[in-house]
Amino acid sequence: MARVETLQRTLPIPDEVTVQVEGRTVRVKGPLGSLVEDLSHLPVTLRTDQKQIQIETKWPRKREIGMLGTAAAHVRNMIRGVTQGYRYELRTVYAHFPVTVKVDEKAKVLKIENFTGEKTPRYARILEGAKVSVKGEDISVEGVDLKSVSQTAANIQDSTRIKEKDLRVFLDGIYISSKGPAQSAAAGKSDKK
Repeated sequence: MARVETLQRTLPIPDEVTVQVEGRTVRVKGPLGSLVEDLSHLPVTLRTDQKQIQIETKWPRKREIGMLGTAAAHVRNMIRGVTQGYRYELRTVYAHFPVTVKVDEKAKVLKIENFTGEKTPRYARILEGAKVSVKGEDISVEGVDLKSVSQTAANIQDSTRIKEKDLRVFLDGIYISSKGPAQSAAAGKSDKK
């Protein structure tokens, strides 16, 4: 099978979004905010028109084809983030000891107290760009940057991991229950009222 000289992916740019390309740095600005991503570690070239962004690689092999898809996914996630946003829903599960969860905005941590009766609280780091809110046993993580929102949700879930006990018996923890766009979830809640 002959190799092609260039392989290209084209992504449409919505009307309310502006995309600027400077070398391999992509800046995306939309109604919910703006994001900057440095793609200099990927062997791709980026070009933008008025309505689309073109990502291409020269003489691709298997590795370069994969990295082309990675670059396209990064830009697609940025466009989706500034138009819809991202939301992760987490739920607190406990059997005997009621868990208390508090957000410390100043220290950018989530404080988990009385987890399985422990005297010392557990902490989960909140990344820059992620907004965490607690309502009863539900925790919501929102933001425009998929990386910071998903990593913050993972930090929260990982902070309540139980070690040296049988996980089939000790089911206590904070678990991700759903994830998706923030705009459609907020619009769905406002329609129900």
